[in-house]
Amino acid sequence: MPSSSSPELIVSGLGVTAAIGRGKQAFGAALFSGEHRFAVMQRPGRQQDTQFIGAEIEPLGQIDRLPENLLRSTSFTAQVALATLGEAWVDAELDGADGRKIGLVVGGSNLQQRELMLAQTRCAGQLQYLRPSYGVSVFDTDICGLCTSVFGIQGLAFTVGGASASGQLAVIEAAEAVRSGRVDVCIAMGALMDLSYWECQGFRAMGAMGSTRYAQAPDLACRPFDAERDGFIFGEGCAALVLERAGRRKPGRWRPYAKLSGWSMNMDANRNPDPSLAGEVAAIQGALAFAGLAPADIGYINPHGSGSLVGDVTELQALRQCNLRHAAINSTKSITGHGLTAAGAVEVVATLLQFEARALHPSRNLVNSIGDDFDWVLERRPVATLNHSLNLSYGFGGINTALCLSSLN
Repeated sequence: MPSSSSPELIVSGLGVTAAIGRGKQAFGAALFSGEHRFAVMQRPGRQQDTQFIGAEIEPLGQIDRLPENLLRSTSFTAQVALATLGEAWVDAELDGADGRKIGLVVGGSNLQQRELMLAQTRCAGQLQYLRPSYGVSVFDTDICGLCTSVFGIQGLAFTVGGASASGQLAVIEAAEAVRSGRVDVCIAMGALMDLSYWECQGFRAMGAMGSTRYAQAPDLACRPFDAERDGFIFGEGCAALVLERAGRRKPGRWRPYAKLSGWSMNMDANRNPDPSLAGEVAAIQGALAFAGLAPADIGYINPHGSGSLVGDVTELQALRQCNLRHAAINSTKSITGHGLTAAGAVEVVATLLQFEARALHPSRNLVNSIGDDFDWVLERRPVATLNHSLNLSYGFGGINTALCLSSLN
């Protein structure tokens, strides 16, 4: 629980890269129109006599601050991270800030699997041709090292692995770093988890990733909270959020998006992927208590909603138990797909863009809801105000996280 002397934390900058759009303007436009990019994935290393469905980011082209010689030795995950961090950096007007007082927390682990697999395949039988950069890229801190070197970040940098809760866990750790005074500004990133066909097949085999039911209609495959869901559909993504203390500087052209008013994280003491009702309820109640909010104060919920057969049901049970059926609710993953390590951060960006637009984005493929007692947003919905929201992310291994965001208006 925060003490009376705890500083208020604000979000002062956003960056996002996703299949539906690169940059917050393109991403937001696609989000509010319900535009998708689901198809059979084509990126090299994604298929081996398979037809896995997903949403892939279009070619990035030129990346600011990244020299051509460095571009050739960086992975796709790293390139997306740099592009996304660059947008958030400019948005928060951090040029000229003291790098010794800026931190970076990267959410995700095993981030570059596809590129590592491709390197192993290329050099099989000719090991001497393996690039020296391979020895660095096997560590997730490679993303930290690249980003800190390009942007001059010298305060702190580390990665946090929370499976599909990694992006939101990065926000929590960044908030704690600012709140404790370790840094003045901390950037939370949900990094792109670059899957190879090995990971896709593993998720499919365990029943987590959507099956071949919609192989001929990829646009119908991603359907969180719908009775016809059969697992998550992958969607490439990355998001970065700049957190700092309220009042640290006077706004100029820069204006903060919202206050990060509360957060909570707990474990189920469970290695398996199955969800825990008690764990999810505890995370929700913990975030509300931290923020000093009652359930009735929450006007909007951005749920985890992965499309899991068991997970979606459990999540709605948790929201019922926490007396949150009244709040408007939609599914960002129904449009973007499930970004796994990036998802929690991408969905916080989606929430803040809805705050800014005073509108809620639609949910795709929610034809036969498994929760008719909830206020589902099926089409774009204008709202007069969005005072307080609740964001939820859960990860394999019993990880539960929740965030409360509050308007500054």
